[in-house]
Amino acid sequence: MKALIQKLVETFSPSGFESPIRQIVRTEIEQIADEIQVDALGNLIARIGPRGEGQHSQGTRQKIMLAAHMDEIGVIVTHIDDNGFARFTTLGGVQPRNLSGGRVRFLNGAAGVIGIERLEKVTELPTIQQMFIDLGGSERKSCPVQVGDVAAFERPFAELGSRLIAKSMDDRIGVAVLIEAMRQLKHTPHDLYFVFSVQEEVGLRGATTAAFGIDPDLGLAVDVTGTGDTPKSIKMEVGLGKGPAIKVRDEGMLSDPRVVDWMVKTAEKAKIPYQLEILERGTTDARMIQISRAGVPSGCLSIPCRYIHSPSEMVDYQDVLHAVQLLVQLLSQPVKIG
Repeated sequence: MKALIQKLVETFSPSGFESPIRQIVRTEIEQIADEIQVDALGNLIARIGPRGEGQHSQGTRQKIMLAAHMDEIGVIVTHIDDNGFARFTTLGGVQPRNLSGGRVRFLNGAAGVIGIERLEKVTELPTIQQMFIDLGGSERKSCPVQVGDVAAFERPFAELGSRLIAKSMDDRIGVAVLIEAMRQLKHTPHDLYFVFSVQEEVGLRGATTAAFGIDPDLGLAVDVTGTGDTPKSIKMEVGLGKGPAIKVRDEGMLSDPRVVDWMVKTAEKAKIPYQLEILERGTTDARMIQISRAGVPSGCLSIPCRYIHSPSEMVDYQDVLHAVQLLVQLLSQPVKIG
């Protein structure tokens, strides 16, 4: 699975420009899915129908939507000055404190380094407006990018023991979990819709339209969540290496208690380690699935991740494997949340 993760995280596809990562995901799943489509917004939707055990009866079949977003945070050029320095604004929750000296890669292949203007106080935190991208040129006409070009952060995939580090674990690790679950799923009584969504980082847009189109009976997002296990970190019970997290609440949603109970009981029955998650800042695609149409019972399976929205997001490989295991268990059996 590590080769798949590396391929996904090292692809450059910021919000609104998901074509490169969509093609990679499609290649990985086209022999697994019963049906694949790309909707008008760009979501890649793969359906797997009932399989195994006589294909199951119509009476036990539910329509379940699984969502992991393909996009990543990035930057977009707003102005290029006479010396070839590019000013930019953000795509998604880019944090200025993580940028100085960082490298970016544009979709046309051009590379650059982020610099900052001279600050009056060295203790000041620069704003995005005080930053620029140096693309190695000396004048505007030699600049290899133009206004409207987008870039993502450039950092290679790396391993530190059981910990995996990359610039876009949010949420390519969720994408990897969905792909691997599709591979391992031998039987299911449900119609499963695996949605690799777009534009999550700029407003949960892909999941909004996908959920409306699918109209599922139940929804689950698979995304990263923060941790409370680093020095002087936020007070949070989630940590790396303790299993995937089952979301109870985040800033944008309350998980359906019936869905939480179903996930917890499934994990305990299968002896899969898990954690309960309450995230005070941030939300996921599950928010928009939950309030689609007349409402959908929804929850979220979270991968604990340190340094979210930085160029070096970190997850634990065992948490990833256990997330796949739990997802397969959840989807293999009839769901009763009444």
